[in-house]
Parts: sequence; C-alpha cells; structure tokens
Amino acid sequence: MLSAMEGILLFVATTEAVMGVLGSSFIALVNCTDWIRSKKLSKIDFILTGLAFSRIFTIWLITLDAYSKILFQNIFMTSDLSKCIYYIWVIIIYLNIWLATSLSIFYLLKIANFSHSIFLWLKRRTDKVFAFLTGCLIIMWLTSFPLAAKMIKDVKMSNSSWLIHLEKIELLISCVFANMGVMSLFVMALTACFLSIISLWRHTRRMPSHDSRFLDLNREAHVKAMKVLISFIILFILYFMGFLIEALCLFLTENKLLFIFGFAMASMYPCCHSFILSLTNSQLKQALMRVLKRLKCCET
Repeated sequence: MLSAMEGILLFVATTEAVMGVLGSSFIALVNCTDWIRSKKLSKIDFILTGLAFSRIFTIWLITLDAYSKILFQNIFMTSDLSKCIYYIWVIIIYLNIWLATSLSIFYLLKIANFSHSIFLWLKRRTDKVFAFLTGCLIIMWLTSFPLAAKMIKDVKMSNSSWLIHLEKIELLISCVFANMGVMSLFVMALTACFLSIISLWRHTRRMPSHDSRFLDLNREAHVKAMKVLISFIILFILYFMGFLIEALCLFLTENKLLFIFGFAMASMYPCCHSFILSLTNSQLKQALMRVLKRLKCCET
C-alpha cells in the first residue's frame, strides 16, 4: 500500500508521462504528415521524428517498469517480464539518448561558428558524422547486451537471497559497465550543447547593440536559442539523475518514495522537452497554432 506522499508523487510522474506521450506524438504526427506531402525528410526532421517515436516507447517502458516494481515487485522480479523489459530497455534507451545526442551535434554543426580546423572539417562532412554516430550506436548495442544479461542475473540473485558486501559491489560494477555507452552519449550531448551556447554567446556579444531592427531580431533569436539549449541541458541532467536514483533503488528495494521520485525526474525530460521543441521549431509551432485554433473553434 502506498503512502499519501508516494501516491501524490506517482500521480505527478504519471501525468508527466502522459503529457510526454502527447507531446512526442504531436511531433511525430506533424513530421510524418509533412514527409508524406513533400516526400522529403531532412536529417534534422528525421532525427526529430525518430526522437519522438523513441520517447513514446521510452515513456511507456519506464512507466511499465515503475508500476511493476511499485505494485508487483515480488512477482516482477521472479518473472520473465523483467528480463524482457531490460532487453527492450537496452535497445530503446540507447536509441533515445543517441538521437538526442545526434540532434545536439547537428545543431552544433549548423549554428556554431568556430575557426578550429577539426570543427570546420566536421561541418563539411555531416554525412560522415552521422555514419560515425550510427556505427557507435551499433557497437554500444552489441557490447551492452552481454552486460545487461549479467546485470539481470545479479539483480535476480540479490532479490532471492542475502548477498555479502562483495556481491553488491559486483552488481554495482555490472550496472556501471552496462551503462557506459549511455554515459558516453550523455557527455557528448552536453559537450555539444555547451559548445553551441559558447558560440552563440560570443556571436551575440559581437553584435552591435544599436544598429537596426534586423540585428535586434537576430540577437533575440540567438538569446532564444541559448535559452532552449540551457533548458535542454537542465532537463537532460534531471533525466539522468532520475535514472541514477532508480538504479540506486536496486540496493534500496524497500524505499518506494525514492524510486517514485526518480521516476518523476526521469519523466520530466520527455514531457517538457517535447513541448519546448514544439514551441521553438517554426514548423511545429505553426502546426500547434492550427490545432489550438481548431480546438477554440470547436468550443465556440
């Protein structure tokens, strides 16, 4: 039985998950509709569409995992469902983080302005960058499956018998190695975002502060882009902190409140970032305004 605090926090986390599914579904629907109409799909739109679909699956997965552990923990840990969820988790979570990282890197190559030779070389070869990132994803999948299988076995052992301290250390090491690829992608995404912010900030400072309306609009666009990137960084960090808290609960199986708190933090990123993308992307924003106008007309 859940306490009042646990129930309230679970309701908040579930609401975030539902809003995240709606936001991601909207992005996927708009991009797929435009793709069918124009029969063209740019790399950025492809990544956005893939990110939207992967977030939908991620949200359903973390929600199913959370409810199973909270309400049916004993049954969940001894059933084959836990094994199936963890294997799907490896595929979906890597794909989701990989797409977010790819989006950050492509935005960096598109909007940043650095004179370093490596950056200029990468900027002229976005196709090779995409191929390299795809190869990294495949290698991470192949290396993570055996580690995930070992971690599943260790977790089942920890819930079926008393473990000595050494076995818990081994479980922690397995957990760290199984998520090394995710952490590497996380660092790459944050690095790309920080470099984009530095470039935008430098460019904004070099702009004249009094010349023309065009420069004012350009400055405003740069400031807006920096705010979007900063919000992405904050949400992305909260997302990983939520997963770390959920992983920590492997060792604190009785602390449901901490686990639900981690679930709420992890659900915040796909929910909020989907709506930020919808409001900052001109194509998605126009589609959102059309939907809101139609809903307003239906109400009247």
